[in-house]
Amino acid sequence: MTVARLPFAIIALGWMTISACAEPTTYPLTIENCGAKVTIEKAPQRAVGLGQNSSEIMLMLGLADRMAGTAVWVSPVLSQLAADNAKVQRIANNTPTFEAVVARQPDFIAAQFLTTVGPQGRVGTRQQFLDLGVPSYISPTDCAVTDNTRSDGTRKQMLTMDLLYQEIDELSRIFDVADRGQALITQLKEREDTVRQRVAGKAKDVRLIYWFSSPDVAGDAWVAGRNGASGYITKVIGARNVVDSEQEWPLVGWETIASANPTVIVIGTMDRRTQGADDPVVKRKFLTTDPVVSRLDAVEKGRIVELDAQAMNPTIRTITGLETVAAALEQYGLLK
Repeated sequence: MTVARLPFAIIALGWMTISACAEPTTYPLTIENCGAKVTIEKAPQRAVGLGQNSSEIMLMLGLADRMAGTAVWVSPVLSQLAADNAKVQRIANNTPTFEAVVARQPDFIAAQFLTTVGPQGRVGTRQQFLDLGVPSYISPTDCAVTDNTRSDGTRKQMLTMDLLYQEIDELSRIFDVADRGQALITQLKEREDTVRQRVAGKAKDVRLIYWFSSPDVAGDAWVAGRNGASGYITKVIGARNVVDSEQEWPLVGWETIASANPTVIVIGTMDRRTQGADDPVVKRKFLTTDPVVSRLDAVEKGRIVELDAQAMNPTIRTITGLETVAAALEQYGLLK
């Protein structure tokens, strides 16, 4: 399966259509974010994105010239953002040091995960940045997760795209480009609605599992819990996730997965190579050669879907993930 390109010509048209409706931002702007009040004194000019989704949202809003750096990337940048992304310094592919971020003289931090700038942030804490006069913003999709200051945590309620749309709206208002934010939200909602109308409730007999990675390819696997982005995709399609856990990414043994005998296995693709099963080629080799796993219905019938790992987390790619999985089920003749 391939990842669809976002139609940016339509986004541009949306900017023109909606711009008359969007109000300019009045500063100082104060936003409630992840349990804190964040005050923005003026539109940022040197923002740093910590987390691929945060960076890609800012790039989609046309803010490359107001970004001083990015870090924490899992997958290649969306192809349609490559030219703008090349203008922004990549501080690090993985987690940068606090000093490396500060060296870029940021005036705003946008973070995808609480683990990055939360109370025990791997880069630093929000207070450390605020002491330097730098406000920080964390994705509302991650604020809805508990116990995630050190790990992926637990999500009690099913993710909805409303949290992502909130993030786009708030970031666009922070930068005083609300018209662009509303255009992007409108477009994503239209794509989401199109898939809902086409497939909703047609996959009730389908059992899905989403394999992100594993510390060791033959060991326990990080698979999607029931309430995250993958759970959202599964719910819209009307299928069932074989993993009934509220953890975002629980480690589950293959014996347990085999006993559930999923109809379709969705494997994550990414550039990252820090874990034993990051590489989708490694995943496929294991699935097709392990004496037990290779006998699962999904493997024997070739129902293995490759999906950008970023789409498995709450990101602007999640709608693309929904479209990709829906198209695969249609191709396999599983929508009734």
